[in-house]
Amino acid sequence: MTTSEVPPLPSIEQLIRAIGVAVVIAGIILVTAVLPAEYGIDPSGIGRAIGLLRPPASAVDMSIPVTAEAAATVTTHDAAYRSDEMTLTLKPGEGAEIKATMTKGGSYVFSWTVEGGTVEFDMHGEHTDGTGGEASYAKGEDAASLHGTFHAPFDGRHGWFWQNLTWEPVTIKLKTSGFYSKIEKL
Repeated sequence: MTTSEVPPLPSIEQLIRAIGVAVVIAGIILVTAVLPAEYGIDPSGIGRAIGLLRPPASAVDMSIPVTAEAAATVTTHDAAYRSDEMTLTLKPGEGAEIKATMTKGGSYVFSWTVEGGTVEFDMHGEHTDGTGGEASYAKGEDAASLHGTFHAPFDGRHGWFWQNLTWEPVTIKLKTSGFYSKIEKL
């Protein structure tokens, strides 16, 4: 019978040294390759030098041309985008007006609802350039709500006049989001 010689096991010191070397090598790989390539973090600068750190490729296919028809569906604005919510209560017979100050081409999405009854309304605008004149866009009686999109046909103030023609107080809740400089109760 032959006995095979078992190689000696490494000592504790050898194990600690091997683990230490492995941790140091793993740390170097992490800092120089993994962080720059996967997370865009390059603390050593080596990732950029060896080409691992670069701007991400565009996810947008820039070779598709923009047609005039497609471009006409996008409108940009100089006014900042904003959202507002207003609540007003009208006593029986009382009326109130809220308008947004806008430039020609400005737009907003709106939604208003009435609690406690219905109202008569006139959605209209008035020039603020000194030329005078008004334009009416929509009118209604016994209205409990209205939702939509508005595009300003001229520089001015555009909004609603509501009147409570019921015998009870009503509350109007207005929400607007879009491109206008201010909205206020007049």
